[in-house]
Amino acid sequence: MKDQAAKLRNLVEKMKVEKDKGKKERNIEGKGAYIYTVTSGKGGVGKSNFTANLALALNALGKKVIVLDADLGMANLDVILGVTPTYNLEHVIQGRKTLEEVIVEGPNGLSLIPGGSGIQELANLSQYQINNLISEFVRLGEEFDIILIDTGAGLAHNVVNFILGADEVIVISTPEPTSITDAYGVVKVISKHDKQATIKLVINQAESEKEGERIAKRLIKTAYDFLELDIELLGVIPKDNAVVKSVMSRSPFLLEFPRARASKSINLTATKLVDTEAPQESKGIRGLFNRILGI
Repeated sequence: MKDQAAKLRNLVEKMKVEKDKGKKERNIEGKGAYIYTVTSGKGGVGKSNFTANLALALNALGKKVIVLDADLGMANLDVILGVTPTYNLEHVIQGRKTLEEVIVEGPNGLSLIPGGSGIQELANLSQYQINNLISEFVRLGEEFDIILIDTGAGLAHNVVNFILGADEVIVISTPEPTSITDAYGVVKVISKHDKQATIKLVINQAESEKEGERIAKRLIKTAYDFLELDIELLGVIPKDNAVVKSVMSRSPFLLEFPRARASKSINLTATKLVDTEAPQESKGIRGLFNRILGI
């Protein structure tokens, strides 16, 4: 592992010194892209639906966004966005396709990287595959403003690594007691590994904004009292029939029902995310892969 880490550092250092036509040194580490991981303690909370529609809302605000579907068990962002991928991350790892070739264009020009079983293979890469994958992803950092990673629910090893490798974490919960408990479990694990982590909370499927804010306040207070963590409420997304209808029609509710309550809330959430000054410099692609690969 130490030898692998040394090779990784040498690769990145070599890439950092490249010049762009004699001008300013290029952002070869991909730090231009800010990385958000969207996660939840349990399934069925609307995490992927939130991610897809948030990406579209950010895109509409002028941000160039790409989404990585890292939900190994129930990858369904392609269904939500109404696209049919032919290839996924596994083909990139195997060297059969470039990352650019597997990226699927969704609605309004939104970009999606289908993860598939390639997410599981990240833990067992050869040095050649590591070099190839980092080179591919570094280019993303130069081309996009935001990378949104949709993880699987729960606290599997690969999920935790995606969480800890991101610049900020967005935790999704519903008002259900089990969902709140599991969301706190995610926060607790993050706290154990990184006391300085930036965590944002979204309450989804709330009966009202007031209910969502009340639940969020309780969870935020618990995290502060017992974990000494400051969590910010990013948004409350109301329960809305438009969301159910959009899933059935394989079209994001933000586009299918732009005036729906859920759509308005997603737009407010995206605006808040953009307007909030980043508390830290992006860890970049290297920081993400250091964590994913356990280096």
